[in-house]
Amino acid sequence: MRIKEVIVVEGKDDTARIKSAVDADTIETNGSAIDEHVLEQIKHAQEKRGVIIFTDPDYPGERIRNIVSQHVPACKHAFLPKHQARAKHDKGIGIEHASIADIREALSAVYELVDIQEGEIVKTDLVNYGLIGGPKAGKRREKLGIHLKIGKTNGKQLLKRLNMFHITSHQLNEAMDKIIQEERDEQ
Repeated sequence: MRIKEVIVVEGKDDTARIKSAVDADTIETNGSAIDEHVLEQIKHAQEKRGVIIFTDPDYPGERIRNIVSQHVPACKHAFLPKHQARAKHDKGIGIEHASIADIREALSAVYELVDIQEGEIVKTDLVNYGLIGGPKAGKRREKLGIHLKIGKTNGKQLLKRLNMFHITSHQLNEAMDKIIQEERDEQ
């Protein structure tokens, strides 16, 4: 599997793991110590080939994703859920711990950020599905992020991310039907 875009990752271990899964070039941010030089490299890569941001599913990874997105518009995004990026014996979370199959799957389900206009999904949809303001909201958001491959979000971020990635009402409905059925099966 060859990836045309340059993949932005946090460090050398992430690069090694990605290169074992796909044929791709990477730019390493060196963790959250991302500087202007690295941002300029990413900007240049975006202009020439396009960029996919693929950071760890944790707070520092989200912070790096936001910094890069703000400085380099129109990047694409790939996400891994925490359980797919967890090290053996709970010794950390990162892309470097993911399986080759999970990395390939995440890179085949890339999203592109677009300017938010009036989205198809509204806050009422999230309330109706118990994604915000309910006792199961956090778990449901986590499951939704896995189903739609948009990463984990808090209540405020969810609506924004759904609309930025142009998730349709139909896609939301299908994912929530599956999640609700899974909850029923667990009981």
